[in-house]
Amino acid sequence: MAKKKKEKYEQSHLYRLRHSTAHIMAQAVLEKFPDGKVTIGPAIKDGFYYDFDLPRPLTPDDLKNIETRMREIIKGNFPFKRKVISAEQAKQIFKDQPYKLELIEDLEKGEFDEHGKTISEKPEISIYTHDQFSDLCRGPHVENTGEINPKALKLLNVAGAYWRGDERRPMLQRIYGTVWEKPEQLKEYLKLLEEAKKRDHRKLGKELDLYSTVDEVGAGLILWHPKGAKIRKIVENFWSEEHEKSGYEFVYTPHIGKAQLWKTSGHLDFYSENMYSPIEIEGQQYYLKPMNCPFHVHIYKSQIRSYRDLPLRYAELGTVYRYERSGVLHGLLRVRGFTQDDAHHFCAPEQMPDEIDFVLNFSLHILHSFGFNELSAYLSTRPEKAVGEPKRWRDAEAALETSLKRSGIAYEIDEGGGAFYGPKIDLRVHDALGREWQLTTIQFDFNLPEQFDMTFAGEDGQMHRPYMIHRALLGSLERFFGVLIEHYAGAFPVWLSPVQAVLIPIADRHLPYAQEVMNKLKAVGIRIKVDERGERMNAKIRDAQKQKIPYMLIVGDKEVESGQVALRLRSGENPGPIPVEEFISIAKKDIVQKI
Repeated sequence: MAKKKKEKYEQSHLYRLRHSTAHIMAQAVLEKFPDGKVTIGPAIKDGFYYDFDLPRPLTPDDLKNIETRMREIIKGNFPFKRKVISAEQAKQIFKDQPYKLELIEDLEKGEFDEHGKTISEKPEISIYTHDQFSDLCRGPHVENTGEINPKALKLLNVAGAYWRGDERRPMLQRIYGTVWEKPEQLKEYLKLLEEAKKRDHRKLGKELDLYSTVDEVGAGLILWHPKGAKIRKIVENFWSEEHEKSGYEFVYTPHIGKAQLWKTSGHLDFYSENMYSPIEIEGQQYYLKPMNCPFHVHIYKSQIRSYRDLPLRYAELGTVYRYERSGVLHGLLRVRGFTQDDAHHFCAPEQMPDEIDFVLNFSLHILHSFGFNELSAYLSTRPEKAVGEPKRWRDAEAALETSLKRSGIAYEIDEGGGAFYGPKIDLRVHDALGREWQLTTIQFDFNLPEQFDMTFAGEDGQMHRPYMIHRALLGSLERFFGVLIEHYAGAFPVWLSPVQAVLIPIADRHLPYAQEVMNKLKAVGIRIKVDERGERMNAKIRDAQKQKIPYMLIVGDKEVESGQVALRLRSGENPGPIPVEEFISIAKKDIVQKI
């Protein structure tokens, strides 16, 4: 959620409803488990959660009972009362709650708020009380429990969560719930959740035999199966062709680099918690690369560059490795090894506005080609602590915003949300369910050119510092593939489908004709297979539909005699018998139009 949207949401009545409902849930849980320990319970984008340390795992029946008790509390119309207290008073109130005591100690130091988030100044300590329940909280809340509509409330599920996201700390039970202002809104949201479950890339990845993860290989490491790898290859080929047309040059870089490389780049100082332990080779430390950038910088520095050489655009499908806690790994969307579709632009300062226009329009073209036509953009500006001359920041921010305006895409400004080394544009695509997915980042970098002393010879004969722009367009192939699966619910457009058509012979005597048609279609580049199994025709059609194959071509006696195929579509439409050449024309048109 962008900063402005987040701030607006946190000031809304809906946010207060959800925050208040989290407190009510905590009360209901502690009534059921008097020895239970509570931690934090914030409102989130579509609901709320609360983490608990309980004597046993929760069951679906527990959730039903907790929800019933919550509705009873709501009907009590209990007011939410705020009271400012001292740290000592807070410790006395929560003397039997060790997680709260830890939070109180952090509040005393002024390091974290009551939800464990980093803060910059020592806060006031306050509690909110309703009925017989008090919670460490700064608010805001509704006036009383009666403001919450019990018919618009639903507890959703229980998940595991480490205390403060640290796998070395206790594993807690996190109860997720949602509440809305009206029951109709809840009903609509639950429908959306059901559709999202059907589209879950982890479920479809298994059903369609696209990819897998295996404990013996390692969590967060993806095995691409033949069909998933076929889609990846199609994506890579299209990516490469479009980049080559647009003046990019391809580079390849190693998977490891010496410690000094990462020291110079700043990664060992600012990013080491996301890097794996070093490997020792001949007395020197090497690290698995978390980024491709320093390697591209050294390719630039391999010779003296002139203003005539610029802009330079290096592109690489480079596999990187980042440490992610096991608790946050999520299918293809959050992994430990992934391939970034990375690019770095090096240009002279006066070329920068045109280069931003180029990279934004190129990014939009690629995203539109994959069927993502609804997008939002976020422009993140200079934070309090930043490197680089203020004028360069102003120029870069102005170029980014001007380019966004020219593109016509809706955007928001995230004031102070940029990285310390430069402003950026984030592009988020909207999928078929309207969900936003972060994919593309266009990021300025004032740090690496300084750190690596990058220069180019200007027209005036003097050495100048180039601008550097990072650009990850699809983000990573793994994450992008996960988003594609969910966007299309596994029914990929014809050009991306690993199998575009299946020939279904009605009987064994029709197999020779099916093979003949298959060879003709393969010769024109259509990805096709023959279903030679001894199953009945209807069973084969059902299986092809489950595998979301775009075209089913049934062949029997009539088709053999007439040189035709009986066309069926995965949508259930049945156009019927058509000449093979006509089917080729239909398929080729769909492939070219990317539908």
